[in-house]
Amino acid sequence: MKNFSAPDETRTPSNATIEVVKVGGKTVMKATFQPGWKWSKDIKPTAGTDACEVHHFGYQASGIMHVVANDGTEIESGPGDIIDIPPGHDAWIVGNQPVVLIDFGDIESYAK
Repeated sequence: MKNFSAPDETRTPSNATIEVVKVGGKTVMKATFQPGWKWSKDIKPTAGTDACEVHHFGYQASGIMHVVANDGTEIESGPGDIIDIPPGHDAWIVGNQPVVLIDFGDIESYAK
C-alpha cells in the first residue's frame, strides 16, 4: 500500500506537479495540471515528440481538460470522468480550475 502524501517520485514540469507511486508492480500517477497548462507548451520540450505518446487511463477528480487526438477526435473531460486517451494527442486545461488526474496508464516516463 502507498499513499500520494508520500510519493516515490515527484516531477515538476511547467504548470504541473506529477506525483508517482509504485505499488504491486504498477506505477500510478497523480497529476495536477494548473490553469494555462498545455501539453504542447509545458511537456513537449521534455518529451521531445510532436504529440503526447503516452496512453492515459484514469480518473479525473477536478477541473476540465480538452484533448485533441492526432486523428482530429476531440473530448472534454471533467470531474468524475474515467478517461482512456490513446497515444498521439495534445491536451490543455479549460477554465480556471486545476485538473487533478489519477492515471493508471503507461506513465512510467511521463514528464521525465
